[in-house]
Amino acid sequence: MSASDNPADFSFRVAATDGAARTGEIATPRGAIRTPAFMPVGTAGTVKGMYPEQVRETGADILLGNTYHLMLRPGAERVARLGGLHAMMRWPRPILTDSGGFQVMSLSALRKMSEDGVTFRSHIDGSIHQLTPERSIEIQNLLGSDIVMQLDECVRLPAPREEQENAMRLSLRWAERCQTAFGSPSGRALFAIVQGGDQNDLRQESARLLAAMGFRGYAIGGLAVGEPQAVMLAMIETVEPFLPREKPRYLMGVGTPDDIMEAVRRGVDMFDCVMPTRAGRHGTAYTRFGKVNLRNAKHADDARPLDPGSSCPAARDYSRAYLHHLIKADEMLGQMLLTWANLAYYQDLMAGLRAAIAAGGLDDYIARTREGWVAAGDPID
Repeated sequence: MSASDNPADFSFRVAATDGAARTGEIATPRGAIRTPAFMPVGTAGTVKGMYPEQVRETGADILLGNTYHLMLRPGAERVARLGGLHAMMRWPRPILTDSGGFQVMSLSALRKMSEDGVTFRSHIDGSIHQLTPERSIEIQNLLGSDIVMQLDECVRLPAPREEQENAMRLSLRWAERCQTAFGSPSGRALFAIVQGGDQNDLRQESARLLAAMGFRGYAIGGLAVGEPQAVMLAMIETVEPFLPREKPRYLMGVGTPDDIMEAVRRGVDMFDCVMPTRAGRHGTAYTRFGKVNLRNAKHADDARPLDPGSSCPAARDYSRAYLHHLIKADEMLGQMLLTWANLAYYQDLMAGLRAAIAAGGLDDYIARTREGWVAAGDPID
C-alpha cells in the first residue's frame, strides 16, 4: 500500500489560488492546519519562553519538534512512556517532527555517513549514536508526531556538485526505507524531502522521483544553509512544477518574513524557523513597522508600545522603554515578551497572506507589507 492509499483522516484541500500561491487546509485527527502555515519551533519539547496556551493564542495550528534533540534528551522511549510528546508538553494539536538530518550536519562534532545511516557524537555529552532511516521513523513514532519527516542528508551551500548529487541520491534511497518503515498508520503522514543543493537538474530529479513514490506531503530541504535568497527562490521555482498540486509543500527552516512571502508567492504551504524566537531572546522584535532592536539606546525613553494596534498584549501593552530596560538588564521577562510579540507577528503575517490569496490580492498585500517596513525606516530583510 502506498502512502496515498491511507484513509482520508489526513488530507489536504486547496481552497483558493492566486498565481502559484495557494490557501487551504490540512485536516488531521488533532485539528486543522490553515495554510500557508508557520510552525513555531519547539525543538526540545518547548517553544522557548512560551506557554503552550500562549502559542495557540497567537494563531499557531501546529508546532515543530526535533528527533535529534529529543532522542538525546530526554530520550524517545521515555517520552513514549510519559504518553507521547503531545501529552508531555501539553500541546493537543498537530506536531511535525524533523528527522534529525539537519542537526546532525550542523551540531555534531563527529559525523560519519554511510549507506546504512549516520554515526555522530552528541553535542551534549559526547556519546556516540547512530541514526538510520528506520531508527528515525521509530523515534518519531515513539514521540507520536502527526507529520513525520524522512531522514535525509543535508549539505551546506556552496558545495561541490558531486557532494550535492551524492547527498540527493542517498536521501532518495533513505526515503524508500523510511516509507517502508512508516507503513500506513491512520491519521498520520510521512513527508519526503527534496534535495539537490543549488543544482536545477538534481532538484528536479529528486522531486520527480519522490512524487512518483506517493508521499503525503513534500518538503524542500537543504536551503537556508548559506545561499542567497535568490538561489533559494530559484530552487523553489525549479521544483514546484514537479510536486503534486494536491499535496502540501513545506520549505524547511525558512525564514525571514520576506522569505516567507516570496515562497508563498511561489506555491509553498508550510514553514518553520527559529528566527522569531531566537530574535526575541536577543532583543529584536518583528512588527508591521519593521524590525526593532530594543538594545538600541534610542528606545530608553520611548513610551510607545511596539504596535498599539496589535492583538498581542506583549506588543500592545508594554512600552519600548520598559522592553529596552528588560533586555539591557538581561531580565527573563524581556525575552519572553519579545518572543511572544514575534510569534504573534508571524502568525498575523500568515493570516494576512491567507486572506490575500483568498481575495486574489496577494501582490498588493506583499507590496503594502513592505511599504510598512520601509516607511518606518527599519525594514525587515
